[in-house]
Amino acid sequence: MVIVTTIRREVLTLPTAELGPDNPLPPLRPLDEAHRIDDRDREALPRDMARQIGYEPLRSLLPTRVRDGYDRDRAPRRIDALVIENDRLRATVLPALGGRIASLVHKPTDRELLYRNPVLQPANFALNGAWFSGGIEWNIGATGHTSLSCAPLHAARVPAPDGGEMLRLWEWERLRDLPFQVDLWLPEGSDFLHVGVRIRNPHEKPAPTYWWSNIAVPEQRRVLAPASEAWHFGYERRLRRVPVPSYDGVDRSYPLNSPYAADYFYEIPEERRRWIAALDADGHGLVHTSTDVLRGRKLFVWGTGSGGRRWQEWLTEPGTGGYCEIQAGLARTQLEHIRLDPESEVSWLEAYGPLDAEADVDAEGEWPAVVDGVEARLETALPRADLDAAYAAWEPYADTEPGEILATGSGWGALEVLRTDWKLPGTPFDESTLGEAQAPWAALLRSGALPEPRRVRPPGETLVAPHWRDMLETAPATPLTEYHLGVAQWHAGDRAQAVRSWERAIELAPSLWPLLRCLAVADQESGNHERAADRYTEAFADLCHERRDAGESWTAATAALGREAVEALLRVRRVADARAVWEMLHPATRERGRFLLLQAELLLAEGRRDDAWAVFADGFEVADLREGAESIGRLWTRLTDEPLPTRYDFRMRPETP
Repeated sequence: MVIVTTIRREVLTLPTAELGPDNPLPPLRPLDEAHRIDDRDREALPRDMARQIGYEPLRSLLPTRVRDGYDRDRAPRRIDALVIENDRLRATVLPALGGRIASLVHKPTDRELLYRNPVLQPANFALNGAWFSGGIEWNIGATGHTSLSCAPLHAARVPAPDGGEMLRLWEWERLRDLPFQVDLWLPEGSDFLHVGVRIRNPHEKPAPTYWWSNIAVPEQRRVLAPASEAWHFGYERRLRRVPVPSYDGVDRSYPLNSPYAADYFYEIPEERRRWIAALDADGHGLVHTSTDVLRGRKLFVWGTGSGGRRWQEWLTEPGTGGYCEIQAGLARTQLEHIRLDPESEVSWLEAYGPLDAEADVDAEGEWPAVVDGVEARLETALPRADLDAAYAAWEPYADTEPGEILATGSGWGALEVLRTDWKLPGTPFDESTLGEAQAPWAALLRSGALPEPRRVRPPGETLVAPHWRDMLETAPATPLTEYHLGVAQWHAGDRAQAVRSWERAIELAPSLWPLLRCLAVADQESGNHERAADRYTEAFADLCHERRDAGESWTAATAALGREAVEALLRVRRVADARAVWEMLHPATRERGRFLLLQAELLLAEGRRDDAWAVFADGFEVADLREGAESIGRLWTRLTDEPLPTRYDFRMRPETP
């Protein structure tokens, strides 16, 4: 047999905004979660859905860091890619950016099956910040876009079930402490990219698990799925059952018929095949199908309102066409997490390919007939039995050890394997991948003590899982150890003990500002905002005294702490103190959009309304504006009764009376 699948390296050049440094301050505050539902809706939910919505929702971003150092200054930059190709399909994968499939081209028709973003612009949509739109992304961890959205994954060549080659991606997901893998291959002569996914729980206790494959497609499509009902969820945080495709007299299977951003989670009958398709007026487009374990299907739309259109421009490039997302997940909705038993795994097979259903998908026919017609076309193109057989053929290969390493991810998985000596066939986390971030924790593992840093710098990341917390509790009580122990205790919910650890460390610590900042957050969370303001002021002064240079690490720390300090001081109306902190920020930091918005708020607090207005008139862009955030609009309404200008309108829900 002639093997026609190839895997090769390629370099893309795209207008790209730099990711910049991560925020060095540990994310101690509760998760800013836009995907919570109103308590009024819980009682009407199916029992299994209600149980899974309430099962272990993510409450903290620790041990990850917030990625907010990016900007919107795009320039042509080189991006490493891996291309897997046969004579029918070409998939372009970005291993350093979450393993995203940036492009999927059907070669016989020269059609791009995805929405291929012409730019790479980070925005604040991932759980921990930086995310970008377009292509196919792999979301693991918890409700929302994965913390690995802009992080590197390991990648390697692996033998495929048909004797060819697979491209394997794997990494350690840190929020849930679980390893996972994604295997991509193209069976000979196939029009479908096959994707085998496996999540493992090597622990001796159950773990909450989450997965959604998100596929960006042009929004000038009709989206079809084998369902007559869906769960509608919008940014009003209401979850309700609606008919498919039409309700309120509007056919919502056309993304541009929805006025506001919304999710539609399809209620697919148990016996039906799992699939979703996005087809144009001629019946051409992309279909996604899977084995039955991947239960959920979803349509996400931005809507036609001014806020939704602004987000489309913000994430892509004006004039390049908008997109929507079709998605597939382990549960019916993205609000749920499923239980993965101890020392067990969950796996499934997905397939992505072209579908030609002719123009009847856009006709006025009855929805069931249209859906049945598309499903029949899918059955001809890729029979359900063939997909199940491909999954069975892939399963033994999931454990095959990788061959040539094509890309390297983080060292966090290697650290966990070093700690436990777990055997994880197919996904090696080699000790050679340990890096600077893991070095102090590897030393703690080997010697029982955290090493003192060789130079003064912001503290590194904190590991917070129970086994690491236990090691910190028995390690020599140096100020650095007490700092990390306090963060781990805070994550565990033992806030009183965390405060005691930080207070003990202050007595001997050479660097006070990391501890004072943690104590300030604790004060805020307990409602003591005046003392928090005092501690923020002291922390920022100590940081400015201690910082050694204007390098990336110190600049990021100064910006992050300075912003929190100004906000804390404005909250208790200590405007002069807030101005003093502002003046000590780096000039380049003060010119960033996030800080121009903060400056406008500070000017308004000082009674300088005209100057605050001038900040808006001059224009600014808050690069890390959060999904669903309304801070710009709220400040605008304090300044004027005029309508919010389009450039500042990022509202994702209807205005409430």
